[in-house]
Amino acid sequence: MKKYFVLLYCCLTVYTLHAEDGYRLWLRYDKIDNSKLLQEYRNAISSIQFTRTSPTLNAAKEELLNDLQGLLDKKIQLQDKIDNGIVLIGAAADSIIHSLISNDTFNKIGKEGFVIKTVKRNEKNIIVIAGNTDVGALYGCFHFLRLLQTHQTIQHLSIVSAPSVQLRMLDHWDNLNRTVERGYAGMSIWNWQKLPDYIDRRYIDYARANASIGINAVALNNVNANATILTKDYLIKVAALANVFRPYGIKIFLSARFSAPIEIGGLKTADPLDEQVQKWWKQKADEIYQYIPDFGGFLVKANSEGQPGPQNYNRTHADGANMLADALAPHNGIVIWRAFVYSNDTIDDRFKQAYNEFKPLDGKFRKNVLIQVKNGPIDFQPREPFHPLFGAMPQTQVMTEFQLTQEYLGFSTHLVFLAPLFKECLDADTYAKGQGSFVSKVIDGSLDNHSISGMSAVSNIGNDINWTGHPFAQANWYAFGRLAWNHDLTSAQIADEWIRQTFINDKRFVDTVKTMMLASRETTVDYMTPLGLHHIMGYSHHYGPAPWYNTATRADWNPTYFHKADTAGIGFDRTATGSNALSQYAPEVSKKFEDINTCDEKYLLWFHHVPWNFKINSGRSLWDELCYKYYAGVDSVRWMQRSWNNLQGVIDDERFEQVKMLLTIQEKEAVWWRNACVLYFQTFSKMPVPKGFEQPDKSLEYYEGLQFPYAPGIGGNQ
Repeated sequence: MKKYFVLLYCCLTVYTLHAEDGYRLWLRYDKIDNSKLLQEYRNAISSIQFTRTSPTLNAAKEELLNDLQGLLDKKIQLQDKIDNGIVLIGAAADSIIHSLISNDTFNKIGKEGFVIKTVKRNEKNIIVIAGNTDVGALYGCFHFLRLLQTHQTIQHLSIVSAPSVQLRMLDHWDNLNRTVERGYAGMSIWNWQKLPDYIDRRYIDYARANASIGINAVALNNVNANATILTKDYLIKVAALANVFRPYGIKIFLSARFSAPIEIGGLKTADPLDEQVQKWWKQKADEIYQYIPDFGGFLVKANSEGQPGPQNYNRTHADGANMLADALAPHNGIVIWRAFVYSNDTIDDRFKQAYNEFKPLDGKFRKNVLIQVKNGPIDFQPREPFHPLFGAMPQTQVMTEFQLTQEYLGFSTHLVFLAPLFKECLDADTYAKGQGSFVSKVIDGSLDNHSISGMSAVSNIGNDINWTGHPFAQANWYAFGRLAWNHDLTSAQIADEWIRQTFINDKRFVDTVKTMMLASRETTVDYMTPLGLHHIMGYSHHYGPAPWYNTATRADWNPTYFHKADTAGIGFDRTATGSNALSQYAPEVSKKFEDINTCDEKYLLWFHHVPWNFKINSGRSLWDELCYKYYAGVDSVRWMQRSWNNLQGVIDDERFEQVKMLLTIQEKEAVWWRNACVLYFQTFSKMPVPKGFEQPDKSLEYYEGLQFPYAPGIGGNQ
């Protein structure tokens, strides 16, 4: 099997050598086009040597041999002795590595970190790439390649790097029939019908891409789970994928349907306190580990949006999670229990419901349970305040759930770089233990000394040739991996890396595109949900604006529930005079938002019902400012178009034209958002659009009449 994978990988390298359709992602290893750097690299890298063999180091070997040959335009030799210009790869336990790198250094990097260091041995320059484990060395190899791709000097290397969190995970909302819920890049890449015998080369490149940015876990199937994934026939298929991923340090998780003991086990109940149910899950866990010895564990959506769960039996989330945790514990498995819940019976502010359900359970979960919390309290909106559960459960390890697939951000037709959104959450101060209690410290376990930690993101990957639909959507996959590894990186650093690896190192191109990327998220907020508006997208499919929609089967699926526009003003009062959701934050956080006169205007309508004539910091009325933001958003998209068009000829025509066409769509849809929202909210404000702005060319009735029965990604809310 190992020989087959190597042959397949080598064939793929040749096949994709000159492809510019986006398939190669940021793993483009074409010849360095800077002659000075090329000579430096050639002088420093004459050959490579591995201290030993293993499936992971064999993967690293194939990566380096092929990629360095592409970058340096010369054949790289495998060497069996130390010589000048050699790159030495191994682990701390290897005697030669141990003699070159100090124990103190290896003590800093944990199980998955790496060291890249220029050392001298017998007057010869050696570049050492090593970790405490083989997978750490693999990560080091990818980072070394990144240095070359981004034109960094490698003359005097001294890099020590370790991941911020232990579990760095992609959640695929892929169904067994290959549809993808909230997926906008084609069908699922998992071809269950052909597995286990047909190993698509995409699986290998998928593993390479994840390993290159440190992603070490994958949940293969939709959180709205089908219990069939846990049957023997599918476990054999899952095991085939695990065999592909294992050399790249990636563990497989499965979304488990809580009612599986009934649906595939023949039991009459799924009560977590029932002995037969507990026995069934223990036997199922034992079976899974027979097929997949390094299985990561279960991801569970329970008692949320119609999914079965422990509350069906008058049990708590802790009862359900702990039952599964006990089944996995003998195998060192983990339960990831989603906190995205809101009751069908509760009429309280949806903002508050996850906190209300989970806060009382703090300290009642097993040590191998992670509570997965969305970055904000509603649902992956263009902008949300950080979720109040961050910092509120000191006795329970909490992890983030971000969304890469742009369910509420224009699907795969809008250029929206999400690193600023991720950073906004990670850098938020919860004040749970005083100033400096950042969300990042909550999730990395350092704030409360937890033994496990994690970050996850909902995948934006499909079988489109470029993986993510939009060429720039690849940057969000990349950004998540890099931030999960090092949450201190800035959005600008990540954008710079990605552009240079994915396109070109040309300064004009890099500077222009980086500026576009860093502005794109705020631009999207402006033309969709400015000043703290949220969840005003089309019902069910979430495509386009529908702030008027009010006929959903439950109140908090209606946009009108969230913006509460009336003739007096607009916005959701979450202060003590309203739903009092602000009370779920630490007092220092509440204080920032509770006063309408000092509340950060980015969140103004999240927390306040604001009069239309309220004067804000710009000196404009709320209505005029709302219009200003909507129009500024459209203007910014047009600026992005001009900026991109000025780069024609700098990169390949294929990807240039793709982005140009997608920006055309984005501009049209930004205008649609602007016009529809301004016209609708004007029915309440009774105020004119400020002078100088172009007037909407269609009526509100036109926009309200638009229907999208075949919008992509439909399949239920997540």
